[in-house]
Amino acid sequence: GKQKTLEAKFDASLKKENLREWMKRLSARPHHVGSPYDKENAKFIASLFKSWGYDTNIEQFDVLFPTPKTRVLEMISSEKFTAKLEEPNLKEDSTSNQKSEQLPTYNAYSIDGDVTGDLVFVNYGIPADYEELEKRGIDVKGKIVIAKYGGSWRGIKPKVAAEHGAIGCLIYSDPKDDGFFQGDVYPKGAYRNENGAQRGSVSDMPVFPGDPLTPNVGAIKGAKRLNLKDAPTLTKIPVLPISYSDALPLLRNLGGAVAPENWRGALPITYHLGGTGAVKVHLKLEFNWDTKTIYDVIAKLNGTERPDEWIIRGNHHDAWVNGADDPISGLVALMEEARGVAELAKTGRKPKRTIVYAAWDGEEPGLLGSTEWAETHAAMLKDKAAVYINSDSNGRGFLGIGGSHTLEKFMNEVARDVQDPQTKLSVLERRRARQMVDGSPTVKKETKERKDLRISALGSGSDYTPFLQHLGIASLNIGFGGEDGGGSYHSIYDSFDHFTRFGDPNFDYGIALAKVCGRTTLRLANADVLPFEFTNFAETVGQYVKEVLKLTDTMREETDALNQMIKDGSLLAVQDPKETFVMPKPKTDVPYLNFAPLQNALSKLQESAKNYQTATKDRQIPPSTQKQLNKILMNTERILTRDAGLPRRAWFKHQIYAPGFYTGYGVKTLPGVREAIEQRNWKEAGEQIEIVSKTIENFAAEIDKAVKLL
Repeated sequence: GKQKTLEAKFDASLKKENLREWMKRLSARPHHVGSPYDKENAKFIASLFKSWGYDTNIEQFDVLFPTPKTRVLEMISSEKFTAKLEEPNLKEDSTSNQKSEQLPTYNAYSIDGDVTGDLVFVNYGIPADYEELEKRGIDVKGKIVIAKYGGSWRGIKPKVAAEHGAIGCLIYSDPKDDGFFQGDVYPKGAYRNENGAQRGSVSDMPVFPGDPLTPNVGAIKGAKRLNLKDAPTLTKIPVLPISYSDALPLLRNLGGAVAPENWRGALPITYHLGGTGAVKVHLKLEFNWDTKTIYDVIAKLNGTERPDEWIIRGNHHDAWVNGADDPISGLVALMEEARGVAELAKTGRKPKRTIVYAAWDGEEPGLLGSTEWAETHAAMLKDKAAVYINSDSNGRGFLGIGGSHTLEKFMNEVARDVQDPQTKLSVLERRRARQMVDGSPTVKKETKERKDLRISALGSGSDYTPFLQHLGIASLNIGFGGEDGGGSYHSIYDSFDHFTRFGDPNFDYGIALAKVCGRTTLRLANADVLPFEFTNFAETVGQYVKEVLKLTDTMREETDALNQMIKDGSLLAVQDPKETFVMPKPKTDVPYLNFAPLQNALSKLQESAKNYQTATKDRQIPPSTQKQLNKILMNTERILTRDAGLPRRAWFKHQIYAPGFYTGYGVKTLPGVREAIEQRNWKEAGEQIEIVSKTIENFAAEIDKAVKLL
């Protein structure tokens, strides 16, 4: 009851006009890493936090941040063409003319290069696409590839291209994905126009995020730095993002086989695969490999009873250009939430736990600000951090929540108590309705039968990554969207004008985000016992175990079927004799892996989770026990990490959630096991089953410790 009164007061203090005013101010000029306005913004945000009564400081780190010196893309044959590589200003967009301050369109952490070669269209440039090309006898060795944005995180495209021997990589935005095929283009509508291009980082973030020169340690003065040539997360080949107006002449001239149907975009051409020597392309890129200072704003409100248990709430402040949507829409919601929390503190309702608000810098190039801060303060955070709560872009639409499934039940309760601004349902009910109407058959069935809405597992792509996957701090990522027209992402058109027309024109969803995250933060800060709950987590891990079992069965069936079709000639019989076809090699049989350890660990987890639920149901836990209990609860997520980390990427220590080695932002659950199976590395799969089983058993044992205490 007391908490509900507090929240009603909090809601009443929130003002839309603050969001509008701060967004206008923070997105007024380009504010990428190293720009004067990036530092200005950090100072402005810090001054507000200070004025509200937070103990505020700006922490600085020195990171590698390359910017373009030379960008040349030209077609030498079959016709001559030089790409513009420029987003023109529009009279309808008042900040699009700040040419001298805008970063040109480029991909950060592409290496320098000067290459000329035959062009090949590789669809989304993911591993499956290269298998398709191989069947058609197309090899990208010594050639330049052109891939569409989408299908995976952008950094995967140059990584996989280089693994296949390509010498350069172009990534373009096809209108089918976020241009005229989706809706009217900007400035008439929200979608990407023909000259819009998507900047973005291509560092090999699934190996480690943060400053490429300081893995595992903070990028502070005197830190040991790698040599540029030894930095493993830089690309192996030059990469450049282009608009569809620059891509069209290249694609139109490609010869060779027609692309498979699901590869074709929406340009008015026949999509060919190329690789015939008809289109020769010259790509030249040079960067200024500078060290730049980044500015994290850290604002603290000390807890009255448990100052050494921290709830951390973050959103980045840097952008590729003006960044009204990404990140300012989420940031201004965080700022207004922080102001509301400070108002409550002034009237004597101070939080029991310490609340830390963070405005991270350097997220765009590769989660630099959050990662360097987390690495610098790792020991302290492992000791004190209870939960990390992230947001990023936010717009009109439906609530999305990802994170640690130990907080799933808790987040359902929070979302039940916030009203959707458009329909007056709760944001939880509106989300549920969407899943019932638009979900896959499996999602529909589950939504009907399951009491709680499932929160998604987190891969990467925003600032929760170091907290969850490196340090093992229970984390959440929260935002609204789906009814805000896309197409301005990482372009000069992600502006105040664009956002206030198409993103969240009345800032209703900015307020809704402040309400959801504000409740999340306040409830976590004030709960006598942290609201972690393990039955939903156990059920979710059970799903993941089912999935990896099914994965091996499916792979076994597909392998057997393929090998049979190769052997009996049916695969060859259906090929068009006029087309090139290369018979795939038979695949090695899929063995029967021993999943028993995993199934046993799972039963143990389910039992421990039930016992904790029974032990805590409807009971007041005496203050004398609370402190020890919270310590155990905070530690549960840490136990899901392992110091040695995942194979080939020790920085990623979480054994349940990781960004996919070949998907990037997309999550792989039980990653050690799942990726070994996907890569057909059966020996490693067996080892990883043992490792993750042990991890799950240790987690169950920690819950048992909590039960004993009760």
